[in-house]
Amino acid sequence: MKRSVILAVAAVAVATAAMLVWVDARREREFRRLIAVGDAALAFGQTSDAIEAFSGALALKPDSMLASLKRGDTYRRRGDYAAALRDLGQAAFLDAAAPRPIELLGDVQTALGQYAAAAAEYQRYLALDDRAPSVLYKLALALYRNGEAARAVDPLRRAVAVDDRIAEAHYLLGLSLRETDRRQSLGALRRALEINPTFAAAREELARLYEQMGRWQDAIDELEALAALEPARPERLVSVGLAYARIGRRDTAVLTLGRAAERHPDATVVYTALGRIWLTAAEAQKDTVALDKAIEALQPAAARTDAVSETRALYGRALALSGNAVAAERMLVQAVAMMPVDPSAYRYLAEVALRLGHMTVAKEAAAKYALLTSSAL
Repeated sequence: MKRSVILAVAAVAVATAAMLVWVDARREREFRRLIAVGDAALAFGQTSDAIEAFSGALALKPDSMLASLKRGDTYRRRGDYAAALRDLGQAAFLDAAAPRPIELLGDVQTALGQYAAAAAEYQRYLALDDRAPSVLYKLALALYRNGEAARAVDPLRRAVAVDDRIAEAHYLLGLSLRETDRRQSLGALRRALEINPTFAAAREELARLYEQMGRWQDAIDELEALAALEPARPERLVSVGLAYARIGRRDTAVLTLGRAAERHPDATVVYTALGRIWLTAAEAQKDTVALDKAIEALQPAAARTDAVSETRALYGRALALSGNAVAAERMLVQAVAMMPVDPSAYRYLAEVALRLGHMTVAKEAAAKYALLTSSAL
C-alpha cells in the first residue's frame, strides 16, 4: 500500500513537472513569436503594432531586458520620450552590463535637449566599452551642445583615433577647436572634407574660418565649391558675391550676383544682395548712379509677398537717401513689423522719423535698436 502511494505521488510529480516544462516551453515560444512580430512591424514603420507585440512579450516575461529594450526603443522612435525613458531605464536596471539600453537613454535625453543628462548616459556606456567611436562622438556632441566645447575635444580625438573615417567627428572637432586652436580646427575641417567632399556644413565652416583668418581667396574658393555642389540654392552664389564685396571687389561681386539672377530670376535674396552692394557704394561715395541701381534692385524685391525684413529695410534706407522720407518711413515701418526683424530697420526708421519730426516713433525705434544690438553682443 505504501509503495503504491509513493508511486502515485511520483507519477503526479513527474506529470506536474512535465506540464510545467510544457507550459514554460509554450510561453517561451509565444514570447519569441511576439518579439518577432514586433520586429517585423517595426521594419515596416508600424510602431503601434510593434508596441502591442512587445507589450504582450513583457506580459509573459516582465523581467525580460530584451522586451523592455525593444519597447523602449520603439517609443523613442515614435517620439514618446517619457515612455521610452521608463522602459529603457528598466532594461538598463535588469542588465547593468548591457550597453545598448544606456546608449538609447542618452539618445532620448539628446532628443529632449537634456544634453548634460545625455552626456552622463554616454559616459556610463563608455565605462563599459571605451572604444566605441559612435558613442564617443555622441558624447562629444552632447557636450558641445551643452556649451562645453573644450570638453568635447578629448572624446572626439579618441573617436577618430579608433575610426579616422568619421567625417562628422572631424567636423565637430573643427567646431570645438575654432576658438582655441585655429590651425588644428582647419586641419580637422579639411580632413572632414577629404572623407566627404559633399559635406556642406564642413565646407561652410571652413569658409568662415578662412574669412576669420583673412584668407579671403581660400574662403571664396570654398563658397564657390558650395555653389557648385548646390546649384539649386541661390543663397550659395549670393554668399560668393557678398564675400567679394567685403574685400572691395565690387565689380566681381556684381557679376557674380548677375550670374545668380540669371539662374534664379525669382529669388528675392539675390536682388536683396545686389541692392545691399549698390547701397553701400552709394553711401560710401555719395554715388547717385549706385543709389539708382540699389533702388532698381530693391524696389521689385521689397514689393514681393515673400520679402523679408532685411529687403524692406534696405529699400527704406535707399528711399531715404533719395530724399523720399515719407515713403522711406512707410517702408521701414513694414520692415520692423516683420519677424525675424532686421535690427538695422529700427536704426533707419529712427533716422527717418527724426527727420520728419515724428519724435515718438524715432525714440521708440532708437530704443529698440539699442536693445537688439546690445543683446546680440
